[in-house]
Amino acid sequence: MNNSAVTATNISLGYDSTIVFTDSSFTIPQGSLTAVIGPNGSGKSTLLNAIANLAKPLKGSIQIHSAKEKAPKLSYVLQTHHLNQALPVTVEEVVTMGRYAGLRPHQRLQDIDRQAVYNAMARTSITEIKHRHIHNLSVGQRQRVFVAQGLAQEHDLLLLDEPLAGIDMPTAKDIDTVIHNERDHGCTVISTTHDLSEARVSDHVLLLAGRVVASGTPQDVLTYENLAAAYGSSLVHGTNGQLFVDDAPHHHTHDH
Repeated sequence: MNNSAVTATNISLGYDSTIVFTDSSFTIPQGSLTAVIGPNGSGKSTLLNAIANLAKPLKGSIQIHSAKEKAPKLSYVLQTHHLNQALPVTVEEVVTMGRYAGLRPHQRLQDIDRQAVYNAMARTSITEIKHRHIHNLSVGQRQRVFVAQGLAQEHDLLLLDEPLAGIDMPTAKDIDTVIHNERDHGCTVISTTHDLSEARVSDHVLLLAGRVVASGTPQDVLTYENLAAAYGSSLVHGTNGQLFVDDAPHHHTHDH
């Protein structure tokens, strides 16, 4: 059994002739919550796309491993701004879309699929709004819906792009609980974030700045030296023994 969920070897990532992530190798442990952190433009979303096989490395290789004797199954939750606001779909319909990836052509939903959708909505507290149209929801409600869609899809690797960014505090706490429950039940979770406090409570951290600056436990990665290398020394400060980064994405706004 491979103890790594993801193994990257000398990868460079980018689009066309633009390289955004260069010559980096790392592993992500199985059954862990891994935070991917770094300034804007550091390659966080690009790396998730590559892990999800939506973007091929320009150089090197990425391998996805399963903890079991089967091909790994991956679920990817994008940021809600990718949503087409014109789509006339309900909450339940969006969550149900998570089951389509596991169906054969022309195969209809089975009871097991409907139960997975019900469970995902219950876990994210959106059952009562399942008949509402997605474009009528708040940012926090939409984020619950897309996390539920990711949960409904069969997976042993869950990718989340900024799942707690820009949402109200109760929603952030609920989604954070779901994320940790996924980890506790053996799922490997990889989540991008701008928030050092989120990274500190993860199991593993990838710190990016157009490359992997550091990879390992939060204690080993989130040091002044590593953060200064990623963000610049002028943006890294300390108070009461705790480091923080003074850049725009770390100044949170929440919808209500």
